[in-house]
Amino acid sequence: MARRQIQEPNFTMVEAFIENPVLLLFVVAGLGYGVGSIRIRGSKLGVAAVLFVGLAIGSLSPELQIPETIIFLGLAIFVYTIGLSSGPSFFATFRQRGSRDIIFVILMLTLSASIAVSLHFLFHFEASTTSGLFAGSTTNTPALAGLLDAISNVKAASGSIKDMSQQAVVGYSLSYPMGVLGVMLAIVLMQRALKIDYRKEELELKQEYPVKQSITSRTLEVTQPGATGISIRDLKKQHEMAAVFGRLQRGEDTRLTNMDTTFEIGDQVAVVGDEEEITRIARIIGRELSYRLPFDRTEYDTRRIFVSNPKIAGERLSTLNINEKYAAIITRIRRGDIDILANSNTVLELGDRVRFVARRTDIPKISRIFGDSYDDLSRIDLLSFGLGMGMGLLLGMITFQLPGGVSFKLGFAGGPLIVALILGALRRTGPIAWTLPYGANLTLRQIGLILLLAGVGVNSGHTFMATIARGGGGIIFLAGTIISFLTAVATLFIGYKLLKIPFSFLIGMVANQPAILDFALEKSQNKLPNIGFTLMLPVALVTKIVYVQFLFAFLR
Repeated sequence: MARRQIQEPNFTMVEAFIENPVLLLFVVAGLGYGVGSIRIRGSKLGVAAVLFVGLAIGSLSPELQIPETIIFLGLAIFVYTIGLSSGPSFFATFRQRGSRDIIFVILMLTLSASIAVSLHFLFHFEASTTSGLFAGSTTNTPALAGLLDAISNVKAASGSIKDMSQQAVVGYSLSYPMGVLGVMLAIVLMQRALKIDYRKEELELKQEYPVKQSITSRTLEVTQPGATGISIRDLKKQHEMAAVFGRLQRGEDTRLTNMDTTFEIGDQVAVVGDEEEITRIARIIGRELSYRLPFDRTEYDTRRIFVSNPKIAGERLSTLNINEKYAAIITRIRRGDIDILANSNTVLELGDRVRFVARRTDIPKISRIFGDSYDDLSRIDLLSFGLGMGMGLLLGMITFQLPGGVSFKLGFAGGPLIVALILGALRRTGPIAWTLPYGANLTLRQIGLILLLAGVGVNSGHTFMATIARGGGGIIFLAGTIISFLTAVATLFIGYKLLKIPFSFLIGMVANQPAILDFALEKSQNKLPNIGFTLMLPVALVTKIVYVQFLFAFLR
């Protein structure tokens, strides 16, 4: 009787989950997020824990399922928001070293496929199992979809086709978790073995990629004759100065500088920039003072305002002509948690907080230009978001034919990602601003990721545990671990040691799955892995889809 009283609530809970997939989704998401926040020896799984909680709960019953529409929705939203925010950096990186990195990604996936072939003959797997194993260990759902499509086109009895399809799904579902965990383990081990200093990489790359900058303000006194009689424009160009010159005090007179201002001996000027850069500039023009310039707020004031006006989102600061219209200087821009030094080429994004010094009478006019409305930033432009997502999903539906009869679709991941990268780089087309406010982008990205991980975990949970319980999944599980771990280790070592690719980029490049990317971001404590992820994903997506079908045809 006591046993029945204990089991009955559990039965009721499972039944409730079966009847209400939405309830199941949020319970998995909530528990997973809680587990992911637990730190063990300074590390935590983060949102990746949602996947493993989903596997555990999904193993309770084969009827526990989350509709695939929810999973695909989460995947599409996640990659679309990543693409929008990473578009400019993606194309900048591609122009600098894209062809080399693309070849590198293809070679590493070739290594992964070669390992799968070796394990196929070592363990005597079926061709469909090995192909599913490759798709799972590289955590690529579109590749599995391409494999199942290839199996359905095989000329064989319907029962045989069904068996091959089930073998592919088993190989995929058993290797998928280790496709995530194996890469995470490789990242942890390799960053220790290679003694990676993420902060040092940030500093080395800060000129190309504004991830984190120690923006500060100092007062400099002009004592060097070489800094006088020359405009600030020419002085900055001559010495490649990455700083903003603000208020200038000459005797009793305080004014705002502009690009045509020339210095005189004894001038005191406020300079905004990176600490190291300001120290270098101080040696060029004079010396650094221990105090800040006195700030008489009767005429000038400093403010930080929000960019909420969609008409200027995606525009360069130079196009606004703020300095010409008003007595004002924009010194820095805060984007999320990052301070960016303002210059004429800085592109404004919705949600940016612009800090400037201006004449008090001009501040209301400048605020109207930028918008300065927090309420407006809380809204998503459904016109641009809907059109962008729609174009991405349409692109994902197109079937591409390759020589040899191999066909593939970009699917829910590749289509939205490629469209988002292009739109993110364009930023706006006429009146339509494609970018999202920073906060809205992060919120949508998190929601999409949780929908994806919870759905994949729950739907794979029972197959995963049942196969292990029958004793037939251990070898597949081990094979998935070998493929994912060895490929990740080889990619990180060769890329870092031989090709000199920053490790922060590499951990994004090996992040085949959003949970791994989140883990990489947690480890690096910067946004650089996003660049590697967006550079790798379109190429890797197509390559995996082609390789998985090639493996199936070759091994049969």
